[in-house]
Amino acid sequence: MKKIILLSILAMGTLTAAAQENASYNGQALTLDDCRQMAIQQSNELQQARTQIEMASYDRKIALANYFPSVSATGAYLYNNRDIALISNEQSAILQNAGTLVQGQMNAYTAGVSQQVSTAMQQKMTQLMTAIQTNPALAAEYMGSPMWQTVLGMLQGVDPSSLAGLVPNIADPVNAIGADIDKSLHPDLHNIWVGAVTVQQPLFVGGKIIYSNQMAALAQDLAQSRYDLKYADVVVDVDQAYWQIISIANKKKLAESYVDLLHQMERDVEAAIAAGVATESDALQVKVKANEAEMMLTKASNGLVLAKMLLCKRIGLPLESEITLADENLEVIPEPMCPATKSMEDIYASRPETRSLTLASQIYDKKAKVVRADMMPKVALTANYLVSNPNAFNGIQNTWNGGMFTAGVMVNVPIFHGLETLNRYKKAKAEATLYQSQLADAKELIDLQVTQQRKLFGEAQEKLSMTESNLESAEENLRKATVGFEAGVVSTNTVLGAQTAWLSAHSEYIDAGIELQMAAANLNKAEGLN
Repeated sequence: MKKIILLSILAMGTLTAAAQENASYNGQALTLDDCRQMAIQQSNELQQARTQIEMASYDRKIALANYFPSVSATGAYLYNNRDIALISNEQSAILQNAGTLVQGQMNAYTAGVSQQVSTAMQQKMTQLMTAIQTNPALAAEYMGSPMWQTVLGMLQGVDPSSLAGLVPNIADPVNAIGADIDKSLHPDLHNIWVGAVTVQQPLFVGGKIIYSNQMAALAQDLAQSRYDLKYADVVVDVDQAYWQIISIANKKKLAESYVDLLHQMERDVEAAIAAGVATESDALQVKVKANEAEMMLTKASNGLVLAKMLLCKRIGLPLESEITLADENLEVIPEPMCPATKSMEDIYASRPETRSLTLASQIYDKKAKVVRADMMPKVALTANYLVSNPNAFNGIQNTWNGGMFTAGVMVNVPIFHGLETLNRYKKAKAEATLYQSQLADAKELIDLQVTQQRKLFGEAQEKLSMTESNLESAEENLRKATVGFEAGVVSTNTVLGAQTAWLSAHSEYIDAGIELQMAAANLNKAEGLN
């Protein structure tokens, strides 16, 4: 048998839906790799898995952002229906009338002083005039001095009560000052505006940021591993649908050949009956077999239509699409190359299941460290710039003038919260242990599965070789029976038996070839798609 070695190259394609349909409708034969690429491109499960990979990449970027400082701006507005006063209404009234009160007090005091001065001056003038009148020497000097006469005359004419009029009017200026002071003690706080810009930079958070980034990276690898698992399932499903069509198409051709063979035999039997070397019973036997072959051909035709509809569904084409497969008309089903033997460690590394469990175990180990970080002190730098209206930087003013910059270090030390963090840490460690146990079980199952698939592949190879040998024998037997029947030395039953054996040998050969293809696909999946 001519053996065609088929190397299956698994790669995602970039075919569009339009190109896919054109390939089918224009009569272009679809290869197995084409079908795989089309199925991968349109699979909803793979699209969801790709979306999960994209989401995981965003989570990784989110975790990376925690290394950088956070900057935020805050604004607020507050309306108060009542104002705030720093003094009472009585004190406010005193401030507003402080000038009037001070002016009254000064006027009263000046009036009292002028009255005392007036009385004292009158007493002194009386005493002076009495001394002049009783002392002849002073009287003579007084009478002889015009200056004394002028001075004493002026003193007698002074009205001390007029001193009260010399006090200045300070009521209005002092009232104005008091009003200004009162206004400053009644700030307008009906409308309050506040703005702030805050910058925070973590310095130490117990390694939480580092472990979170490591978890995000592992989660992205886990999403990729889950995608690979779905990818392998899609490839195997497409292979199964593809080779099922090849199997049915070959059996249809076999049924057509069988029908042609029986029709030819019908003509030969009729000629033999005419020659008197065969009976009507022989003709009826051949006709029954021909009807059975026609029914077999009908079933094969219907099965081929349904199988192609299934493949169209898998690769995203309309179910009624008329597709043709590249291997559909092969005389010999290609024999896949035996996959190279891989070590179990390489298989564990290639299988998405073990990679997923390994990554999950590592993720929960990192999760435990993240939870442990919650029990450690946290240190961060902080800086703020604040502005407000009104502000109190230069008294209370309803302006935006001026702001305030603050900077400092924040330290948070967790002390006690009902052992919550400790229990979460223990839970994460237990989850990591659980996945490690599942990983060990998975490796045992994979070991068993690989061993089984390798044996099935070997059995399929032996079966194909055996059915090939049986087919050669059946073809030779049919040839001899046909020659003997034509020579009149072999009965009709013998020829029909040889034809049935030939049909069975061909069918088993086709089944063995398809079985070998699927065994290779399953073994490739078991050992991890490359």
